[in-house]
Amino acid sequence: KTREFIKINYGPWDRLNDNKPFVKGIGDKPLGSGFYPADMTREELEKSDVSDKKGLYSMVQRDKSGKLISIPYSVYFKDELKKAADLLLQAANITEEIQLKKYLTLRAEAFLTDNYIPSDFAWMDMTNSGLDIIIGPIENYEDGLFNARAAFESYVLVKDREWSKRLEKYVAMLPELQRGLPVDAAYKKESPGTSSQLAAFDVVYYAGDGNSGGKTIAVNLPNDEMIQQKKGTRRSQLKNAMRAKFDKIMLPIAAELIDESQQSHLSFDAFFANVMFHEVAHGLGIKSTINGKGFVREALQEQYSWLEEGKADILGLYMVSSLLKKGELEGDIKDYYTTFMAGILRSVRFGAGEAHGKANMLCFNFFNKNGAFERTAKGRYKVNYEKFELAMNDLSREILTLQGNGDKAAVEKVQKEMALVHNDLQSDLDRLSKKGIPVDVIFEQGLSVLGLK
Repeated sequence: KTREFIKINYGPWDRLNDNKPFVKGIGDKPLGSGFYPADMTREELEKSDVSDKKGLYSMVQRDKSGKLISIPYSVYFKDELKKAADLLLQAANITEEIQLKKYLTLRAEAFLTDNYIPSDFAWMDMTNSGLDIIIGPIENYEDGLFNARAAFESYVLVKDREWSKRLEKYVAMLPELQRGLPVDAAYKKESPGTSSQLAAFDVVYYAGDGNSGGKTIAVNLPNDEMIQQKKGTRRSQLKNAMRAKFDKIMLPIAAELIDESQQSHLSFDAFFANVMFHEVAHGLGIKSTINGKGFVREALQEQYSWLEEGKADILGLYMVSSLLKKGELEGDIKDYYTTFMAGILRSVRFGAGEAHGKANMLCFNFFNKNGAFERTAKGRYKVNYEKFELAMNDLSREILTLQGNGDKAAVEKVQKEMALVHNDLQSDLDRLSKKGIPVDVIFEQGLSVLGLK
């Protein structure tokens, strides 16, 4: 069992339990996750003459004299990346889809040069393919020191064309939704791109960072702000993964913790919409600080990811509320709010070691403080629908202001005070564990599962 758990977590630390070690004799997980020497401090790197201190695609090591140096991924992982590049080129030779062929060819080249921009552009141009491949060093959640360096991952996705067609219209509504954000004008003056893509997929394979610990149910890429400004992003909803989590985890959680009178308001369509608009909401708000501190990501460093996930959570709900009022989305707002509440209870179980877990703790505690729900005498959660919307607007304003100001110290303060689990909630989460309700899912995957072997 220990060996299997190591495979699930890609190491001896439980990613869904604050990265606590579960192998005897193993210490705390290094904040730098192997991207940097274990004994290196933030200050040491800041004062060094390493040219790409916050580089996406390099490892920081010590030379023989102990001096810090950076080594490009293409050099450090030369053998592995050469093998991966060869496989991508083989795939490119097989496919008859021109856009997919171009992307795979350029991605193979990127593995050997560390220049991922051309292949990212090619990926955004890949709109007609029924098969999608996401592969490379992408997310920087693993870099707990600077939130800078990217970890390798891959997904193989099969497009659901019918569902994707239904989603296309929402991207065009982003500018109007941006203007309506409940925050001062200075924090919403940027104009979100409308060239972004919104599509639904079934995921057939996960690997690397995206497969470690909790499984992703939606992807919003590329992360590069320059590409986002020119091409937008692709928000990929992983429909079969969502369904698995809804059926196997969320419904059992709701049966245990949501007030009986509101359980009829839980629905997969509401869950899908909440997750989908979470991803779309990454494109709303603010990318650059209002006071000259540069991009929000750069200003907040390791505090960026969890707050950005919190922003997407709450602005996604804002989008749902706004679109319902405009008649652009079907359903009862009570379905979306109740399902969102159950979703918080699902995601807070990811713990403080994970960005989405921190984001949901902030949301839970803020909503609790503002009376958006109550915990009944039976230990169940009952949504106050009127106050839920008010709390949503207030939290949206607070997060966007923190991001726009680029105030890292203020964000750290919010995390310490609000992104934590209090005793009542912990006792409720313990009830879920005693009931045998899983924290997350594990997928059976591979060629044999797909009937290809």
